Amino acid sequence: MSFPLPYPMRLALELAADAATAGEVPVGAVIMRGDEVIATAANAMCGGHDPTAHAEMEVIRAASATLATQRLDDCDLYVTLEPCAMCAGAISHARLRRVYYGAEDAKGGAVAHGPRFFSQPTCHHRPDVYGGIGEAEAGEMLRAFFRNRR
Repeated sequence: MSFPLPYPMRLALELAADAATAGEVPVGAVIMRGDEVIATAANAMCGGHDPTAHAEMEVIRAASATLATQRLDDCDLYVTLEPCAMCAGAISHARLRRVYYGAEDAKGGAVAHGPRFFSQPTCHHRPDVYGGIGEAEAGEMLRAFFRNRR
C-alpha cells in the first residue's frame, strides 16, 4: 500500500526540480512549524559560487531569519536527500525537532551512512529522523540529473 507524500515533501521535490532546471544538483528543502511553511530553499552552490549553499543550509538560514532566532526547536525539516555531515551539524546546532528525508546518499550522507552524525556521542542535539519519504521520486530525479550531465 502506498501513501500520498506529505505536502512539505511534495514542495521540496518541486524545489529540487527547479534546482535541476537551474543546473544545480536537485535537492530541495522545507522547514515547517506545525502546518505553516516557514522557509523553502534549493541547492544554490553553482549559482551563488558557494560550496556551503546546500538546500538544508539555505533553508535553515532563511527560517532563522524569518523567526529571528537561531533555535528552530519547534520546527521540522523536509529534504529530498539524506543530509551530509555539514548539514547534519547545522541541523543539530539549529535544534530542529525532526528531519524527514527522501533518497539515501550512501556516498555523501551522514545520517544513515558515513559518520552517522546524530548517533555520535559528541552530537549535542539529535532530531527524530525519518528516511525514505519520497525516496523513489527524489532518487529518480537525482539519477536523471547526473545521467544527463554525463
